[in-house]
Amino acid sequence: MQKCFVAIREDTPGKAWRERFVAGRAEAEAWYRGSGRGTPPTAAECKAQLQRHMPELLDPYERVCTLVGEDDLAPQILSQFRPPPLLHGCTQAVWLGADGPALVRNYDYPLDVVSDHFESTRWFGREVISKGQRPWGGCLDGMNADGLVASVTFGGSPAQGLGFSIILIVRYILETCSQVSEAVAALCRIPVALSQNVIVLDKTGAYATVFLSPERAPFVSRTPVCANHQDSSVSSVSSDLSRSAASSVARQQAALCALEGPGATLAKLTETFLTAPIYSRDASSPTVYSAVYRPAALTVDYLWPGNVMTQRIGSFRPGQYVHDYGTLTT
Repeated sequence: MQKCFVAIREDTPGKAWRERFVAGRAEAEAWYRGSGRGTPPTAAECKAQLQRHMPELLDPYERVCTLVGEDDLAPQILSQFRPPPLLHGCTQAVWLGADGPALVRNYDYPLDVVSDHFESTRWFGREVISKGQRPWGGCLDGMNADGLVASVTFGGSPAQGLGFSIILIVRYILETCSQVSEAVAALCRIPVALSQNVIVLDKTGAYATVFLSPERAPFVSRTPVCANHQDSSVSSVSSDLSRSAASSVARQQAALCALEGPGATLAKLTETFLTAPIYSRDASSPTVYSAVYRPAALTVDYLWPGNVMTQRIGSFRPGQYVHDYGTLTT
């Protein structure tokens, strides 16, 4: 299977963003309506919650709502308030040795659902480079011009709550925060809809792993590696997630061994992320891309076996790359 990725520079959402939204409108609605959820919140409730918890994003939110025009469900979709559950795997690790600090991550997800764009934006004048995700503003991982990096994985529990999609919260962090302490405070303050793990790292080497859940208070950890479980929930996940939990533990252990083993280097850690068990060839949730963020250098390498797309704050290069994933396992 092949997928085309594009690198785009778009300071603020405009005509090109609107065209992408219209093209993916049906998919966005299917995502937002989801399954196993109640009645979606009203547009007024979504706006009120955004204004309460992330007021800096209110003006950009209202601009994109205006761009899409008369669309009864768009304000709810674009708010990313109370999204449906999504259960997939990812792995990430913080490196503080030579060539660091760095954050290495794999993003695992169905290929036909992941958006195709890596982007450079300047919503408030400060550049943010990120792996964008529909419908609006979503960041799976990213870095800002102050050298703050944030990256997310699923947290392992199917619990749902009255909060926001983590990818919009990550966008908020990258737009409004400059260092790890500020990012952690925001993550602990903003309600999250689903169980999520977020690693934040800045150019000084300060980092934190924040375990978020709609069921309990945020937990801030110094663990340098996370996958798709939260320490207190590994033994208590429901039976339908037990296979996923086992995979998550195996990936976390492999990353820790690569991080802490004798002769460990950033290059060796990165190579470990491109091999099993961390690298996934499962057709239901393959590794879509890997990334190595270096906040002190303000660079990121987006990786696929055999190809590297390097981007830098201040010199982002538009382009495209088509990756052939071959035959995935079922």
